[in-house]
Amino acid sequence: MISRKSRTTSIVLTAATPVALAALALTPAGAAVSHPATVTAAASAAGPAMRQGVPVYSHIVIVMEENHAFSQIIGSSQAPYMNSLAKQGASFTDSHAITHPSEPNYMAFTSGSTYGLTSDQCPFSTGNANLGSELIAAGDSYDGYSEGMPSKGFEGCTSGLYARKHNPTANYTDLPKSVNLPWGQFPTGSTNFASLPTVAIVDPNLDHDMHDGTINQADTWLKGHLNAYLTWAKNNNSLLIVTWDENNGAPGNQVPTIFAGAHIKAGNYSENISHYNVLRTIENAYGLTPVGASASATAITDVFS
Repeated sequence: MISRKSRTTSIVLTAATPVALAALALTPAGAAVSHPATVTAAASAAGPAMRQGVPVYSHIVIVMEENHAFSQIIGSSQAPYMNSLAKQGASFTDSHAITHPSEPNYMAFTSGSTYGLTSDQCPFSTGNANLGSELIAAGDSYDGYSEGMPSKGFEGCTSGLYARKHNPTANYTDLPKSVNLPWGQFPTGSTNFASLPTVAIVDPNLDHDMHDGTINQADTWLKGHLNAYLTWAKNNNSLLIVTWDENNGAPGNQVPTIFAGAHIKAGNYSENISHYNVLRTIENAYGLTPVGASASATAITDVFS
Protein backbone atom coordinates (compact mmCIF):
# COMPACT_ATOMS: atom_id res chain seq x y z
CA MET A 1 0.00 0.00 0.00
CA ILE A 2 1.42 3.37 -1.04
CA SER A 3 0.41 6.54 0.74
CA ARG A 4 1.97 9.95 0.26
CA LYS A 5 0.88 12.65 2.71
CA SER A 6 1.98 15.92 1.15
CA ARG A 7 0.43 19.32 0.49
CA THR A 8 -2.48 18.22 2.68
CA THR A 9 -3.87 19.24 6.04
CA SER A 10 -5.40 16.69 8.37
CA ILE A 11 -8.66 17.67 10.08
CA VAL A 12 -9.65 15.80 13.23
CA LEU A 13 -13.41 15.49 13.45
CA THR A 14 -15.04 15.62 16.85
CA ALA A 15 -18.42 16.67 18.13
CA ALA A 16 -16.77 19.77 19.56
CA THR A 17 -15.53 20.92 16.16
CA PRO A 18 -18.53 21.11 13.81
CA VAL A 19 -16.70 23.65 11.67
CA ALA A 20 -14.47 20.83 10.47
CA LEU A 21 -17.47 19.12 8.93
CA ALA A 22 -18.48 22.29 7.18
CA ALA A 23 -14.98 22.87 5.91
CA LEU A 24 -14.83 19.44 4.33
CA ALA A 25 -18.27 19.81 2.79
CA LEU A 26 -17.17 23.05 1.11
CA THR A 27 -13.90 21.70 -0.27
CA PRO A 28 -13.86 22.41 -4.02
CA ALA A 29 -13.65 19.62 -6.58
CA GLY A 30 -10.11 18.54 -7.27
CA ALA A 31 -8.71 19.82 -3.96
CA ALA A 32 -6.54 17.31 -2.13
CA VAL A 33 -7.53 17.19 1.51
CA SER A 34 -6.48 14.32 3.73
CA HIS A 35 -8.87 12.72 6.13
CA PRO A 36 -8.39 10.61 9.23
CA ALA A 37 -8.25 6.83 8.93
CA THR A 38 -11.09 6.58 11.42
CA VAL A 39 -13.88 8.85 12.57
CA THR A 40 -14.69 9.14 16.25
CA ALA A 41 -18.02 7.85 17.54
CA ALA A 42 -19.02 11.39 18.49
CA ALA A 43 -18.34 12.72 15.02
CA SER A 44 -20.14 9.78 13.40
CA ALA A 45 -23.18 10.46 15.58
CA ALA A 46 -23.15 14.07 14.35
CA GLY A 47 -23.19 12.84 10.75
CA PRO A 48 -20.45 11.94 8.28
CA ALA A 49 -18.08 14.47 6.77
CA MET A 50 -19.32 15.04 3.22
CA ARG A 51 -17.65 16.22 0.04
CA GLN A 52 -19.79 17.05 -2.99
CA GLY A 53 -22.68 15.04 -1.55
CA VAL A 54 -20.63 11.91 -0.83
CA PRO A 55 -19.31 10.80 2.60
CA VAL A 56 -15.55 11.01 3.01
CA TYR A 57 -15.20 7.32 3.75
CA SER A 58 -12.20 6.05 5.66
CA HIS A 59 -12.20 2.94 3.46
CA ILE A 60 -14.03 1.70 0.37
CA VAL A 61 -13.70 -1.94 -0.71
CA ILE A 62 -14.95 -2.81 -4.20
CA VAL A 63 -15.65 -6.39 -5.29
CA MET A 64 -16.02 -7.06 -9.02
CA GLU A 65 -18.09 -10.08 -10.00
CA GLU A 66 -18.47 -11.52 -13.49
CA ASN A 67 -20.86 -11.98 -16.39
CA HIS A 68 -24.31 -12.02 -14.78
CA ALA A 69 -27.39 -9.91 -15.35
CA PHE A 70 -29.41 -8.17 -12.65
CA SER A 71 -32.24 -10.67 -13.06
CA GLN A 72 -29.87 -13.61 -12.53
CA ILE A 73 -28.73 -12.35 -9.11
CA ILE A 74 -31.38 -10.19 -7.49
CA GLY A 75 -34.13 -12.51 -6.29
CA SER A 76 -32.10 -15.66 -6.95
CA SER A 77 -32.19 -18.40 -4.31
CA GLN A 78 -28.60 -19.21 -5.32
CA ALA A 79 -27.38 -15.84 -4.00
CA PRO A 80 -28.81 -15.46 -0.48
CA TYR A 81 -25.92 -13.36 0.80
CA MET A 82 -25.86 -11.02 -2.17
CA ASN A 83 -29.60 -10.52 -1.80
CA SER A 84 -29.14 -9.78 1.90
CA LEU A 85 -26.66 -7.08 0.88
CA ALA A 86 -29.22 -5.65 -1.53
CA LYS A 87 -31.84 -5.53 1.22
CA GLN A 88 -29.62 -3.95 3.87
CA GLY A 89 -27.90 -1.60 1.45
CA ALA A 90 -28.62 0.47 -1.64
CA SER A 91 -29.50 -1.71 -4.62
CA PHE A 92 -29.44 -0.04 -8.04
CA THR A 93 -32.14 -1.43 -10.31
CA ASP A 94 -31.00 0.36 -13.48
CA SER A 95 -27.23 -0.14 -13.40
CA HIS A 96 -25.33 -0.94 -16.59
CA ALA A 97 -21.87 -2.01 -17.68
CA ILE A 98 -20.17 -0.14 -20.52
CA THR A 99 -19.42 -2.81 -23.12
CA HIS A 100 -18.26 -6.42 -23.64
CA PRO A 101 -16.09 -8.35 -22.84
CA SER A 102 -14.55 -8.10 -19.36
CA GLU A 103 -11.31 -6.16 -19.61
CA PRO A 104 -12.63 -2.91 -21.12
CA ASN A 105 -15.19 -2.72 -18.32
CA TYR A 106 -12.52 -3.05 -15.63
CA MET A 107 -10.57 -0.27 -17.32
CA ALA A 108 -13.68 1.90 -17.64
CA PHE A 109 -14.50 1.40 -13.97
CA THR A 110 -11.02 2.45 -12.84
CA SER A 111 -10.03 5.14 -15.35
CA GLY A 112 -13.11 6.17 -17.32
CA SER A 113 -12.08 4.67 -20.66
CA THR A 114 -12.27 1.35 -22.49
CA TYR A 115 -9.17 2.33 -24.50
CA GLY A 116 -10.90 0.93 -27.57
CA LEU A 117 -10.50 -2.61 -26.27
CA THR A 118 -12.81 -5.14 -27.90
CA SER A 119 -11.18 -8.23 -26.39
CA ASP A 120 -9.50 -9.40 -23.20
CA GLN A 121 -6.09 -8.34 -24.48
CA CYS A 122 -3.09 -9.47 -22.47
CA PRO A 123 -0.78 -7.91 -21.86
CA PHE A 124 -2.39 -4.49 -22.08
CA SER A 125 -0.96 -1.46 -20.35
CA THR A 126 -1.46 2.30 -20.19
CA GLY A 127 0.11 5.17 -18.31
CA ASN A 128 -3.14 7.14 -18.16
CA ALA A 129 -4.35 8.57 -14.88
CA ASN A 130 -6.62 6.23 -12.97
CA LEU A 131 -8.39 5.92 -9.63
CA GLY A 132 -5.32 4.42 -7.96
CA SER A 133 -2.83 6.98 -9.25
CA GLU A 134 -5.16 9.87 -8.42
CA LEU A 135 -5.65 8.63 -4.86
CA ILE A 136 -1.92 8.23 -4.33
CA ALA A 137 -1.20 11.69 -5.79
CA ALA A 138 -3.76 13.18 -3.37
CA GLY A 139 -2.04 11.60 -0.37
CA ASP A 140 -4.51 8.74 0.02
CA SER A 141 -3.86 5.08 -0.77
CA TYR A 142 -4.95 2.28 -3.09
CA ASP A 143 -4.39 -1.47 -3.44
CA GLY A 144 -5.67 -4.20 -5.73
CA TYR A 145 -6.10 -7.68 -4.23
CA SER A 146 -6.34 -10.63 -6.62
CA GLU A 147 -7.17 -14.16 -5.50
CA GLY A 148 -4.83 -16.74 -6.98
CA MET A 149 -2.21 -14.25 -8.18
CA PRO A 150 1.09 -15.95 -7.29
CA SER A 151 3.14 -12.96 -6.14
CA LYS A 152 3.12 -9.21 -5.54
CA GLY A 153 3.41 -7.24 -8.78
CA PHE A 154 2.85 -10.32 -10.96
CA GLU A 155 2.57 -9.33 -14.64
CA GLY A 156 1.68 -12.69 -16.20
CA CYS A 157 -1.62 -13.18 -18.00
CA THR A 158 -2.77 -16.26 -16.08
CA SER A 159 -1.84 -18.48 -13.18
CA GLY A 160 -4.22 -21.26 -12.20
CA LEU A 161 -7.60 -19.57 -11.58
CA TYR A 162 -6.10 -16.06 -11.71
CA ALA A 163 -6.60 -13.97 -14.87
CA ARG A 164 -4.97 -10.56 -15.39
CA LYS A 165 -7.90 -9.48 -17.57
CA HIS A 166 -9.87 -9.11 -14.32
CA ASN A 167 -7.13 -7.21 -12.51
CA PRO A 168 -6.93 -3.61 -13.78
CA THR A 169 -4.22 -2.71 -11.26
CA ALA A 170 -1.73 -4.75 -13.30
CA ASN A 171 -2.46 -2.70 -16.44
CA TYR A 172 -1.49 0.76 -15.17
CA THR A 173 2.20 1.57 -15.59
CA ASP A 174 1.92 4.61 -13.32
CA LEU A 175 1.04 2.38 -10.35
CA PRO A 176 3.90 0.77 -8.41
CA LYS A 177 4.03 -3.01 -8.33
CA SER A 178 3.67 -2.83 -4.57
CA VAL A 179 -0.05 -2.03 -4.86
CA ASN A 180 -0.76 -5.10 -7.05
CA LEU A 181 -1.22 -7.68 -4.29
CA PRO A 182 -2.26 -11.32 -3.88
CA TRP A 183 -5.53 -11.85 -2.01
CA GLY A 184 -3.64 -13.35 0.92
CA GLN A 185 -2.42 -9.87 1.87
CA PHE A 186 -5.95 -8.53 2.40
CA PRO A 187 -6.29 -7.67 6.11
CA THR A 188 -8.43 -10.04 8.16
CA GLY A 189 -10.18 -9.52 11.48
CA SER A 190 -11.74 -6.38 12.88
CA THR A 191 -8.49 -5.27 14.50
CA ASN A 192 -6.76 -5.17 11.10
CA PHE A 193 -9.34 -3.60 8.78
CA ALA A 194 -8.19 -0.10 9.72
CA SER A 195 -4.93 -0.92 7.89
CA LEU A 196 -6.79 -1.19 4.57
CA PRO A 197 -5.96 1.43 1.95
CA THR A 198 -8.39 4.25 1.27
CA VAL A 199 -9.76 2.30 -1.71
CA ALA A 200 -9.24 -1.41 -2.40
CA ILE A 201 -10.39 -3.42 -5.42
CA VAL A 202 -10.93 -7.14 -4.85
CA ASP A 203 -10.67 -9.60 -7.75
CA PRO A 204 -11.91 -13.10 -6.78
CA ASN A 205 -10.59 -15.99 -8.83
CA LEU A 206 -12.38 -17.39 -11.89
CA ASP A 207 -14.52 -19.74 -9.78
CA HIS A 208 -15.35 -17.23 -7.08
CA ASP A 209 -16.29 -14.34 -9.38
CA MET A 210 -18.87 -16.44 -11.33
CA HIS A 211 -16.82 -16.42 -14.56
CA ASP A 212 -16.32 -20.20 -14.37
CA GLY A 213 -17.93 -21.05 -11.05
CA THR A 214 -21.57 -21.00 -10.01
CA ILE A 215 -23.58 -18.17 -8.51
CA ASN A 216 -23.69 -20.02 -5.22
CA GLN A 217 -19.90 -20.52 -5.17
CA ALA A 218 -19.41 -16.79 -5.57
CA ASP A 219 -22.09 -15.97 -3.02
CA THR A 220 -20.53 -18.29 -0.44
CA TRP A 221 -17.04 -16.89 -1.07
CA LEU A 222 -18.24 -13.30 -0.72
CA LYS A 223 -19.96 -14.00 2.58
CA GLY A 224 -17.02 -15.94 3.96
CA HIS A 225 -14.41 -13.35 3.01
CA LEU A 226 -16.10 -9.92 3.08
CA ASN A 227 -18.93 -10.12 5.61
CA ALA A 228 -16.59 -9.45 8.54
CA TYR A 229 -15.37 -6.31 6.77
CA LEU A 230 -18.95 -5.19 6.13
CA THR A 231 -19.89 -5.65 9.78
CA TRP A 232 -16.87 -3.58 10.77
CA ALA A 233 -17.51 -0.99 8.04
CA LYS A 234 -20.94 -0.08 9.37
CA ASN A 235 -19.41 1.27 12.58
CA ASN A 236 -16.18 2.57 11.12
CA ASN A 237 -17.13 5.04 8.39
CA SER A 238 -16.45 2.55 5.58
CA LEU A 239 -18.24 1.15 2.53
CA LEU A 240 -18.54 -2.09 0.54
CA ILE A 241 -19.42 -1.88 -3.17
CA VAL A 242 -20.33 -5.07 -5.04
CA THR A 243 -20.87 -4.83 -8.78
CA TRP A 244 -20.45 -6.86 -11.98
CA ASP A 245 -18.14 -6.16 -14.88
CA GLU A 246 -20.80 -7.03 -17.50
CA ASN A 247 -23.94 -9.09 -17.85
CA ASN A 248 -24.51 -12.38 -19.65
CA GLY A 249 -24.86 -10.76 -23.07
CA ALA A 250 -28.53 -9.84 -22.71
CA PRO A 251 -29.60 -6.54 -24.32
CA GLY A 252 -28.91 -3.45 -22.23
CA ASN A 253 -25.94 -4.91 -20.31
CA GLN A 254 -27.80 -4.46 -17.00
CA VAL A 255 -25.90 -5.62 -13.91
CA PRO A 256 -26.47 -5.56 -10.15
CA THR A 257 -24.68 -2.85 -8.19
CA ILE A 258 -24.92 -2.68 -4.39
CA PHE A 259 -23.59 -0.18 -1.84
CA ALA A 260 -23.57 -1.45 1.78
CA GLY A 261 -21.98 -0.11 4.94
CA ALA A 262 -21.93 3.15 6.87
CA HIS A 263 -24.21 6.09 6.00
CA ILE A 264 -26.32 4.14 3.48
CA LYS A 265 -30.09 4.52 3.23
CA ALA A 266 -31.35 1.00 2.48
CA GLY A 267 -33.65 0.60 -0.49
CA ASN A 268 -33.96 0.17 -4.24
CA TYR A 269 -32.73 3.06 -6.37
CA SER A 270 -34.00 3.43 -9.92
CA GLU A 271 -31.68 6.08 -11.38
CA ASN A 272 -29.81 5.02 -14.50
CA ILE A 273 -26.13 4.53 -13.64
CA SER A 274 -23.04 2.96 -15.16
CA HIS A 275 -19.49 2.18 -14.06
CA TYR A 276 -18.66 5.82 -14.81
CA ASN A 277 -21.17 7.08 -12.23
CA VAL A 278 -19.74 4.79 -9.55
CA LEU A 279 -16.20 5.95 -10.40
CA ARG A 280 -17.28 9.61 -10.21
CA THR A 281 -18.89 8.99 -6.82
CA ILE A 282 -15.63 7.62 -5.41
CA GLU A 283 -13.67 10.49 -6.96
CA ASN A 284 -15.99 13.04 -5.37
CA ALA A 285 -15.57 11.44 -1.93
CA TYR A 286 -11.85 12.18 -2.00
CA GLY A 287 -11.82 15.42 -3.99
CA LEU A 288 -10.09 13.81 -6.98
CA THR A 289 -9.98 15.21 -10.50
CA PRO A 290 -12.39 13.03 -12.51
CA VAL A 291 -10.66 10.84 -15.10
CA GLY A 292 -11.93 10.00 -18.58
CA ALA A 293 -15.67 9.68 -19.07
CA SER A 294 -16.30 10.02 -15.33
CA ALA A 295 -15.80 13.77 -15.81
CA SER A 296 -19.17 13.97 -17.56
CA ALA A 297 -20.90 11.44 -15.31
CA THR A 298 -23.11 12.41 -12.37
CA ALA A 299 -22.06 11.26 -8.91
CA ILE A 300 -24.51 9.16 -6.90
CA THR A 301 -25.62 11.13 -3.85
CA ASP A 302 -29.19 10.11 -2.96
CA VAL A 303 -28.24 6.87 -1.17
CA PHE A 304 -26.25 8.50 1.62
CA SER A 305 -27.68 9.45 5.00
